[in-house]
Amino acid sequence: MNLPPSRFANLETEALSVREHIIRMSVDGGCFIGASLSCADIIVYLYNCVLRIDPHNPQNPSRDYFFLSKGHDVPALYGTLVERGFFPRERLSSHLSVDDSIYWHPNTHVPGVEFHSGSLGHLLSVAAGVALDLLLKGEGNRVFVLLGDGELNEGSVWEAMLTIAALRIRNLVAIVDRNWFQANVETESLIPLEPLEQKWRAFRWNVITTNGHQFAELQAAFDAALGLEGPTAIIAHTVRGKGLPSIERRADRWFANFTHEERDRLLDELHGRATADLVSEPLVVR
Repeated sequence: MNLPPSRFANLETEALSVREHIIRMSVDGGCFIGASLSCADIIVYLYNCVLRIDPHNPQNPSRDYFFLSKGHDVPALYGTLVERGFFPRERLSSHLSVDDSIYWHPNTHVPGVEFHSGSLGHLLSVAAGVALDLLLKGEGNRVFVLLGDGELNEGSVWEAMLTIAALRIRNLVAIVDRNWFQANVETESLIPLEPLEQKWRAFRWNVITTNGHQFAELQAAFDAALGLEGPTAIIAHTVRGKGLPSIERRADRWFANFTHEERDRLLDELHGRATADLVSEPLVVR
């Protein structure tokens, strides 16, 4: 699939809108902003160019499935679902309200969410079960699961990888958001993951490495993945806090609860309206 330049521009515009939603959810209780920003482009690309799913009929039996295993990054999913028309954008203002299900982790009461997640390391196994069931039934649905790189420290992920390869579950694609941070530390300073590509290959997976912020590269990666036999992993290199230079690659921007003033400054920064003095001022994690 070769997207025209205008389509890439539309993706950029939508990804910017999703980042706005993420920033707006970072007040009045906060959210996991850094890693939500790192995976926003991946989720936007999936819902625009890969997933066969109808926002007006999200439970259609013939749909593709998307599982957000790194559930704390659900602001990126919420924002994309809103932009794709799964539910009204006004509902995002209910984030963390007791009157709604829009909160820190995915909830199936939100249209477009396939499975609850939050406790890390579970959804690759869930995705494997769904994908295997579809294969046994002879269905053509495809299954995609997005994992965090720090999440790969969970042994259940590697058990699922072994099982998926052994059972030749070929209708499943795993995407790793490789932002090089795990909570408030760098992955390689805690339990090093590298050489990550070789480890996936040793578990008998196809592996594609790409830039998780470049839509042309995401297009090439997914086109290649969907043409391969057997399970495939896409390792998408990303930047935590992408789009906000003042918080990019900062370990202390894992979770943040900003004031409304700080939120407005970040929105200005996202759109290039912030001055250097404003951007350089410290933001407080509460």
